Amino acid sequence: MISSVFNFMKQSKTAQLNNKLFLDLLSSSPSAKPKVLHDVFINHRGSDTKRTIATLLYDNLKSRNLRPFLDCKNMKPGDKLFDHINSAILTSKVAVTVFSPNYCDSYFCLHELALIMESRKRVIPIFCDIKPSQLDVMIERVTCSDDEIQRFRWALQEAKDIVGLTFDSYKGNLSEVVTIASDVIVERLVELEAS
Repeated sequence: MISSVFNFMKQSKTAQLNNKLFLDLLSSSPSAKPKVLHDVFINHRGSDTKRTIATLLYDNLKSRNLRPFLDCKNMKPGDKLFDHINSAILTSKVAVTVFSPNYCDSYFCLHELALIMESRKRVIPIFCDIKPSQLDVMIERVTCSDDEIQRFRWALQEAKDIVGLTFDSYKGNLSEVVTIASDVIVERLVELEAS
C-alpha cells in the first residue's frame, strides 16, 4: 500500500508544479513571502537518523523554545505528504540537512534538499557517517526523470560546498554534535533576525 502511494506521489506532476509556481511567486515579489511557521526544518533519512541525531536535535531545539519541523513529530495521519513537507520547508527560516549513508537513495530526501536549495534557505549540513565527497544521487533513472536527477545533483553539489558539521558514530559523541548543531542553528537564527 505504502509503495503504491509513494509511486503515485513521485509520478504526480501536481506537486512538482506547485513547487515551481510557489518558488516563482517567491522570487517575483518580496512581499509574497509566506509566514514563518518553523524556525528550522530538519531534512534527514529516517532509516539512518530518525532514532538518533534527527530526533535528539528536534528535542534539543524544542527545549530551547524554538519551532523545529521533523516529519515524524509534526505530521499527523491524513496529512498530504508533499504539501505538508513543502510548506514546512518554505515556511522555515533555516534548514538542517543530516546527510547519512542511505540519504542519496531516497527520492524524498533529495526532493526536500532540492526545494531547500531552490528556496535559498540558510543550510547547516551535518555529515553523519559520510563524507561530502561520497554524496551522489543513487536513484535509478527508471524512478526519476533526467530533469529530476539533474536537479538533485545540483542541490547536492550546492550543499557539499557549505561548511558543515561531521559526526562519526563509531568515534563521536552524539550529545556533543547535537549541542553544537543547536548552538549553530541559534547563531544563524540570530543573524537572520539582525539582517
